[in-house]
Amino acid sequence: MTKASLRWPVAIAFAAGIAAALWAIGTVGLTDLVHAAARLGGWGFFAICMASVGILGLLGGAWAAAMPMVPARRVGLFAWARAAREAANDLLPFSQLGGLMVGGRTLTGAGLAVVPVYAAMIIDLTTEMASQLVVTLFGLGALATLLAQGGVVSGAAWGGAGIAVATLLAMVLFQRPLLSLIDRIGTRLLPEADLPLGRIRDELDRLYRAKAPILSSFLLNLAAWMASALLAWAILWLIGARYPVGRVVALESLIFAVRSAAFLIPGALGVQEAAYLLLAHSFGINAEAALALSVIKRARDVAIGLPTLLLWWAQDVRRGVARA
Repeated sequence: MTKASLRWPVAIAFAAGIAAALWAIGTVGLTDLVHAAARLGGWGFFAICMASVGILGLLGGAWAAAMPMVPARRVGLFAWARAAREAANDLLPFSQLGGLMVGGRTLTGAGLAVVPVYAAMIIDLTTEMASQLVVTLFGLGALATLLAQGGVVSGAAWGGAGIAVATLLAMVLFQRPLLSLIDRIGTRLLPEADLPLGRIRDELDRLYRAKAPILSSFLLNLAAWMASALLAWAILWLIGARYPVGRVVALESLIFAVRSAAFLIPGALGVQEAAYLLLAHSFGINAEAALALSVIKRARDVAIGLPTLLLWWAQDVRRGVARA
């Protein structure tokens, strides 16, 4: 895989994402969208950011749980690595696989061994996708219920959900090819990241036999998905869009899945916005409120991700100087 072959698909996907975002915003109207998002207020936005930091703690705990014998005092380090991983996914111009490498580098740079770090990463990614599949099935069940009750369920809802479920199943079932793909992309983004794939595969086999790390990581990831969905309901409530919590959780479950299916697009730019616009109606949620939710999420990602990336970069430079 050459640098050009890695760069162009991401660039094309990014351009398509921008076009989709502009289409979604244009459909609702930028002025109305900004006014709806502004109803959150400064303190409301701060509270949402703090809640999101708590969710990053859950995600860090899920990663740490997949790496047995990690002292409890190091869970904070995993939460920091997960924050760096998410910031890279959301704000840097490469796909989520690049974010995985940033997260792995954060842990190995702090002195943890390469093999258990990357084996735990694959376990964490797998349990994250498996727990997301559970949440997505809830969303599909809600769609089926609406259909049975005579509700209008758009073809986009079924199509997006189907693609998302297929993508999630592929990521859960085909871990080993995924490990090789992470390695190939890592050699382009971080040339010094020399991953011993054979030893990582052996460590994966050992972790799967242990079972407890898998279950712990799964439950923590499931808790993080549900907390994220409930946070979306809270955001809508704060901007005056009051909907039953079950509807919002069901909508979010499919938004999560569509974002995962669009892993090649940095930050799922445009895909998230288009998905909200196309799926919200099926759950009886106003399109303006749904897109306002998306805008608030984007603002939160920048507010948390930008300082995280700057701190990560400063930390990485300092380590490089220390090694020189």
